[in-house]
Amino acid sequence: MLAKKACDNGMNEAEYIRLLISQKPNDYPEIRKILKELINEVNRIGININQIVFNNNAGLYSKEDKTQLIAYMRKLNQKVDEAVVKIGNQ
Repeated sequence: MLAKKACDNGMNEAEYIRLLISQKPNDYPEIRKILKELINEVNRIGININQIVFNNNAGLYSKEDKTQLIAYMRKLNQKVDEAVVKIGNQ
């Protein structure tokens, strides 16, 4: 759905999402809410990833850290995919 809307507007998906983000909040309040939630989730996951990287750099990286890092990356990908689907359905 997102790809079709982007194509209909002569843009790729990234350009279309940037266009949606640049609109006034009143223009697309649902999309703004979805993107705000995504940004908050990405920030939380990023903090956790930074802690794992810090442990790695300090020589404290464990197998559990690797497992957790993979889980965070999967969660991040899932959240981005969910946001793309929600935006595409707007």
